[in-house]
Amino acid sequence: MFEQIGNLIDVVIHFDDFLPLVIEEYGIFVYFFLFLIIFFETGVVVTPYLPGDSLLFLVGAIAAQGGLSLFPALALLVVAAIAGDTLNYWIGRGFGSRFLSRGIPFIRPHHIRKTESYFERYGAKTIVIARFAPFVRTLAPFLAGTGKMDYSRFILFNATGGVLWVTSFILAGYLFGNIPIVAEHFNIVIFAIIAVSFVGVGSMVLDVRKV
Repeated sequence: MFEQIGNLIDVVIHFDDFLPLVIEEYGIFVYFFLFLIIFFETGVVVTPYLPGDSLLFLVGAIAAQGGLSLFPALALLVVAAIAGDTLNYWIGRGFGSRFLSRGIPFIRPHHIRKTESYFERYGAKTIVIARFAPFVRTLAPFLAGTGKMDYSRFILFNATGGVLWVTSFILAGYLFGNIPIVAEHFNIVIFAIIAVSFVGVGSMVLDVRKV
């Protein structure tokens, strides 16, 4: 039983590696699995280890091959990203102080400090910027809720960030994911995209006052 549980956890954490097999095995139900992965990666503060950027990029690459429908995948995963952040916000608003005082399982203190420094520097725009930074994107809505950020303000940045994050990675995968050199060095490409996208978004707010 423990071996089966371990195998299931491995599949979930490395879902991007198994995605082609899941599509072959489950067909249209793969959209449900994709929704859950993105929803929980952004929506539960203890699950930042789930694939996000790499999964979205791969979804785009597979859509370009005809294995997935591009626009339904885009729409569904945008909803998943926005809904996930919303859940995380309300978890933080209701239980954030208690969790922070006792420690959050699976989350290292330096991840929390890093996210807090983003809020100090960028204010509410952190919700958008954090989408492009693993771990930070999972913690940002939680800390926004803990800090009692106005929800109408939060949802605006949440929706903006969700749309930008999902569409940019899926479209990047759709346009470039099947180029041979990209496919052969998939992990390196993902890290490069994360770095470039984050620097690009961050540079836009360097001269903007805190909000």
